[in-house]
Amino acid sequence: MKQRKIPLRKCTGCQEMKSKKELIRIVRNDAGEFSLDRTGKKPGRGAYICPCGECLTKAQKTKGLERSFKAPVPKEVYEQLLRALDGEEHE
Repeated sequence: MKQRKIPLRKCTGCQEMKSKKELIRIVRNDAGEFSLDRTGKKPGRGAYICPCGECLTKAQKTKGLERSFKAPVPKEVYEQLLRALDGEEHE
């Protein structure tokens, strides 16, 4: 039986390649709005990040999300994503 290929994506914070299921997708839609995509199926440009606040902080310092989206990311978006990730860690 043929082995299935596991899709890998790079975290914009720590720059590590991990399986797509381990990471959280951040989406920027056509209207320029950012959101967390837990399903991985929302339309728009996506970037992946580990489900921890440290990687999001690193991505903010190194402007990883700005490079992925080819657009500036407002500070409020980082704060919103950090709150969402913190809520996920405590569950």
